[in-house]
Amino acid sequence: MNTATTRANASRVAERLHRRRTIINRVAIVLSCAAAVFGLFFLTWILWTTISKGIGAVNIALFTQNTPPPQEAGGLANAFYGSMMMCGIAILIGTPLGIAAGTWLAEYADVRRIGLVIRFVNDILLSAPSIVLGLFVYTLVVAQMGGGFSAIAGALSLAFIVLPVIVRTTDEMLRLVPSQMREAALSLGVPQWKVIVQVLYRGAAPGIVTGIILALARISGETAPLLFTSFGNQYWSTDLTQPMASVPVVMNQFTASPYENWQSLAWAGALVLTFFVLVLSLIARAILSRNKSRHE
Repeated sequence: MNTATTRANASRVAERLHRRRTIINRVAIVLSCAAAVFGLFFLTWILWTTISKGIGAVNIALFTQNTPPPQEAGGLANAFYGSMMMCGIAILIGTPLGIAAGTWLAEYADVRRIGLVIRFVNDILLSAPSIVLGLFVYTLVVAQMGGGFSAIAGALSLAFIVLPVIVRTTDEMLRLVPSQMREAALSLGVPQWKVIVQVLYRGAAPGIVTGIILALARISGETAPLLFTSFGNQYWSTDLTQPMASVPVVMNQFTASPYENWQSLAWAGALVLTFFVLVLSLIARAILSRNKSRHE
């Protein structure tokens, strides 16, 4: 009798727990779907507004003419060139340093205290506001040059944004490479540096490349650090030691103006940047998917 009562009580308790879990699960699903719909609604709204207001100004002149004076026709050729140059230099600076630092963290300082400290500092840099990095480069470079804004200073500020992203990606990708690959290569008498270059980099290459692409996508729309470093230039300039135009800075300037032609160019620049970031994200996704399917 006691055994039957105990089983009945256990059955009722289990039923109540199952009912409670079912209710919590359904509530969580409803809230998750509501949050997803909420986010997608505003994302669609932003994309539709950008496309509807920017598509009319997307033409050949947008890519072939410089930023115009008020009430005159023009384009964003100098801004596109400036953004391309500064982002390219930032990637060239941040990529080798980030890969080297990430490799050291993954292969030489994985369990050491200094490795934990550096990872912690790198995570702080990942979440640091870009304007803080811009002010840092302004103090370090621009102010020391007598207030001379330049494309080099702008590239340096973007490189500080690129660096922690690539460090984190390289560190994580190298640590995901199976340890058996290291042990097999080292057991054959291969030096560790050659194991890293010829074995580990090959296994982690898709993830590292993806991190570089995502870093490029992130810096392509940064405005705050460039306001303090490269500033801007209404004319075409290839001198890296002088102020240089960039699409985010031009957008920031033109959207606050009362002139319709400037506002149209700002929306067109936002549309081009949006599709550029979208293409980079799709490329990164394709690289990761291809690598995953190859391993499977």
